Amino acid sequence: MPKTSDRPAAEETRCSIRRALEMVGDRWSLQILREALQGATRFSDFKDRLHVASDVLTQRLGALVDAGVLDKRPYREAGTRSRMAYHLTPAGRELMVVFGALQQWGDEHCPHPDGPLVRRGSRTSGHTLRVAFVDDDGRETPLDDVDLGAPVMAATTRSGA
Repeated sequence: MPKTSDRPAAEETRCSIRRALEMVGDRWSLQILREALQGATRFSDFKDRLHVASDVLTQRLGALVDAGVLDKRPYREAGTRSRMAYHLTPAGRELMVVFGALQQWGDEHCPHPDGPLVRRGSRTSGHTLRVAFVDDDGRETPLDDVDLGAPVMAATTRSGA
């Protein structure tokens, strides 16, 4: 059997990217989250927008609830039985940055011939937005200066003590 990584198993489980992808990284979960970020909350909304089988949708919604990115809340329309709606948790809303980065990358590296379908924009100013790395002082850091493999420093080292 081929080896999937040269890293020890304990180090693999510490990898934040791997853990995040295990929670939200499959095809349907990503599409469900995209729809949730665009306002979908009801099972029927997700089913109609995604054309996904009910059993797959049920399983993925449950997994996203278990992962803490969606929250189930009951709702009831007049004359119908109670049903569940799925709302983004704060952790789920934070995935907007990830989706914005994917959208930005897709617009740049695999553009549609007719241009982007939507843009990232500020609700208050109307300005177009882009995703970037920003340091603790709010300064943007160029990509060629970003190190995703930088060792974690002790709190005393970071603060200069």
